[in-house]
Amino acid sequence: MAEHTSSSITIEAAPADVMSVIADFARYPDWTGEVKEAEVLATDSQGRAEQVRLVMDAGAIKDDQTLAYTWTGENEVSWTLVKSQMLRSLDGTYLLRPAGTGTEVTYRLTVDVKIPMLGMIKRKAEKVITDRALAGLKKRVESTPPA
Repeated sequence: MAEHTSSSITIEAAPADVMSVIADFARYPDWTGEVKEAEVLATDSQGRAEQVRLVMDAGAIKDDQTLAYTWTGENEVSWTLVKSQMLRSLDGTYLLRPAGTGTEVTYRLTVDVKIPMLGMIKRKAEKVITDRALAGLKKRVESTPPA
């Protein structure tokens, strides 16, 4: 089984408010540094995104990728890579758990790039991605009025 990177943060908001920001792909360019475009390509019967195209620009790494999303209940969403120019695979999950007056958000990520890369460099990149994503999510949720 592939190694993954996992990181958690507590956000001062209800799980539903956190998930509403996670599910609002059109706004990703507003609060994520790397996502320059986001387009929902397909939705499920509940109107949640099933496939999303993301145009990424992380400095040296630029990519146009499509991800497939799976929603488990109200507090978990996972994704897997459908296609990409730079990646062989990309699997991730946001898991939300009530924590006191807020929500503990755990982000798990596994990335495999098409170009050769040392495992420890890949893990470091995953850690930077997860930490940056959680910090951006926290800032966005806590600055957005509750739904």
